[in-house]
Amino acid sequence: MPLVHISLRVGKPEMYRQAIFDGLYRAMHETFNVPEDDQFMTITEHDAVNFRYSASYLAVDRSDDLVYVQITANNTRTVEQKKLLFRRIVELLGENPGIRPQDVFVNLVEVAKENWSLGDGVAQYA
Repeated sequence: MPLVHISLRVGKPEMYRQAIFDGLYRAMHETFNVPEDDQFMTITEHDAVNFRYSASYLAVDRSDDLVYVQITANNTRTVEQKKLLFRRIVELLGENPGIRPQDVFVNLVEVAKENWSLGDGVAQYA
């Protein structure tokens, strides 16, 4: 049950943002076995003064099209699955909406299954 937060600079059209949602869900479905109806994602847009990044940290050439993706998920995936997820996200977001690989920044936050309540005040996975 991943929860995805996406941050990017303001100004991208709706189709661009929807393509990010679609690509991220597809990558998680393919690599993390996320079920068909498991889509919980938000996009937050920031003006330039509220969006900071290093243009060259670790020799990655980033641009103002940088997209931050933070995925909170159960701590049940292997290192290989995580590598596949990162690679697949870059591939799919490159295809549509056309984001350069250097502009896809992904952070995976792993939590124990009992740390979720998906509604009704119930810990569904505990």
